[in-house]
Amino acid sequence: MAVLEEKLPFVSIIVPVKDEARVVGRLLDALLRLDYPSEKREIVIVEDGSVDKTVEICREYVRRYPSQTKLVRQSISKGKPSALNYALKHVKGEIVGVFDADNVPEPEVLLRIAEYFADPSVGAVQGRACTINSDENMLTRIISNEEALRCKAYICGKDVLGLFIPLTGSCYFVRKSVIGEVGGWDNESLSEDTEMAAKLLERSFQTRFAPDVVSWQESPANLKQLFKQRLRWFRGTMEVALHYGRLIAKKPDMMGIDAEMTLIGPYMLPLCLVSYVITGYTLLSGVKLDFFYTLFLYGISVFSMISLLAIGLALVFTAKPRRTSNLLCLPLIYLYWSLQITVSVVALLQILLRTQRKWLKTVKSGVVIRCPSK
Repeated sequence: MAVLEEKLPFVSIIVPVKDEARVVGRLLDALLRLDYPSEKREIVIVEDGSVDKTVEICREYVRRYPSQTKLVRQSISKGKPSALNYALKHVKGEIVGVFDADNVPEPEVLLRIAEYFADPSVGAVQGRACTINSDENMLTRIISNEEALRCKAYICGKDVLGLFIPLTGSCYFVRKSVIGEVGGWDNESLSEDTEMAAKLLERSFQTRFAPDVVSWQESPANLKQLFKQRLRWFRGTMEVALHYGRLIAKKPDMMGIDAEMTLIGPYMLPLCLVSYVITGYTLLSGVKLDFFYTLFLYGISVFSMISLLAIGLALVFTAKPRRTSNLLCLPLIYLYWSLQITVSVVALLQILLRTQRKWLKTVKSGVVIRCPSK
């Protein structure tokens, strides 16, 4: 149900930027085109130590649209969560939204968000991300399909069942009062979005997933950038899981159990690797293990392989246009899975060795292969 204009909440959109000269103008143009009363929104750009022309570009937008945009700066780069907390001091909206610089939100996002927040029990809303460069190469196509499947099946299902909804770093909105109650973002976290979601659950604030709130964003187009991005995601999520292991004790219900299962997900990947290695070794060496132990290991290996095959076939037959050449994607699904396992192992080793946390920024090129709807 549409919200009457006079009852629309004031929305402050925070845009954290660092060396985003290639994409930040595109995002600001999209935000300024949003179908929402200009007097009920503001764009707060928080600059975090850029060395390219990001600052000059942002200043030009502030000069041209002084009533809708403002620029605040941190002289020393401390990472995205620190930038978000700094920007929070300068916002005046009832609802706070976060968009990464490579995003291109669709025009109706704020009007649709207002409908969700019309329910006073809702503390946060996560929108849906679509890949803007899905057809750039085979890797971006796989990532695009992975994200689509995750949103349409996994997250939508969790929302319908009233389970834990993770935040994904961009195109999400939280009541400002709620952010204050949970103490803002954790400056030391590598996965500030997941950490915020855990805080919201711990304080019993409801988070909704909004599949009709769509923003287009750029996916990594090469393995180096993907590795850096996922390494930060996995280590950050693993550390959140360690810190919020108390969730089940505080919430011994389906919501708490689902949250813990979601957070420990990256830990399952190294276990898969162990099962693969032991299974391969026993098959090649002829060593006989205990029946139930063997059944457990073989079960993990076979189940994961069949699951990947099913996912690969689903992606092949849902891809448009349908071509026989799409079958070539199947081996890449297994390679992609192997990469994910490798990243998770590296992330786990970093935690065990207590290596210094580093905010590994994902470089954006500004490539647009698939144009968002207007």
